[in-house]
Amino acid sequence: MLIKRKSIEADANRMDGPRKTGAAKRADVAKKDTQKPPRKPKFAPVTLSEQDGVRYLHFGTEWVQGAMRLRKPDWPELEYAQQMMAWMLFNPEPQHIVQLGLGTAALTKFSYRQFPAARVTAIELNPSVLAICASMFKLPPDDERLSVFEMDAMDFVLDPVNHGSIDALQVDLYDATARGPVLDTPEFYSACAACLTDDGIMTVNLFGDHPSYAKNLKAMMFAFDEVWCLPEVHEGNVIAIAFKNAPQVDFSAWYERAAEITAATKLPAKSWVNGLKAWHSPQ
Repeated sequence: MLIKRKSIEADANRMDGPRKTGAAKRADVAKKDTQKPPRKPKFAPVTLSEQDGVRYLHFGTEWVQGAMRLRKPDWPELEYAQQMMAWMLFNPEPQHIVQLGLGTAALTKFSYRQFPAARVTAIELNPSVLAICASMFKLPPDDERLSVFEMDAMDFVLDPVNHGSIDALQVDLYDATARGPVLDTPEFYSACAACLTDDGIMTVNLFGDHPSYAKNLKAMMFAFDEVWCLPEVHEGNVIAIAFKNAPQVDFSAWYERAAEITAATKLPAKSWVNGLKAWHSPQ
């Protein structure tokens, strides 16, 4: 979603460590001659804006990377973020929920509060995002259920330790250019599928009016048994729902479950089922 806001530079951007000089710098150069250097990402500045009681996160551009209503910090404010929880239609009692790409921690906070019996893990590569979520978006500290890691999402899904361990995987990986997910290959989505339990589900934030949409859907369809999409919101965002094993289509049961979700959380779950019905209707 493109929103024009006056950006406010975040203090969290001042996180550069001491620069290496002299012998330490020469040692680094020598090490590069003998081993492949790790990927060193360059991050756009983390910036903020506020309007009508809502705080927005940006990466130095007008593109909104997430939002938080100041009076409801644990509520997923943006409609696409609410749709990212559509896996709740199929799994009412997840044991492990993982978020790739922290944003404003909206999904992480909501999952943590809503599912007290579940472990919640968030993966974020940008240290400034981690700092700003703690200081400006009310991300709670790690505890026995909540774990937030500074690492590459690809490294996380490739780690065999994580395979077969996740019930709900939420993927929202965008950089400052917002041209499409940063990770979008069949290899990435296959690794995501490997991380899921047999009944595991992945939701992904895509741009329906961008060439990246078809590329991501094709890659997901390669890696997953079934992929469905909800209707576009925010003039561009499309949420894809990918199943490791395809569920039986049962709209009556889904509407019943949607009513339960709305009663418990106020999320507009009936609209998700309506969207799935439209996806399955003959074109």
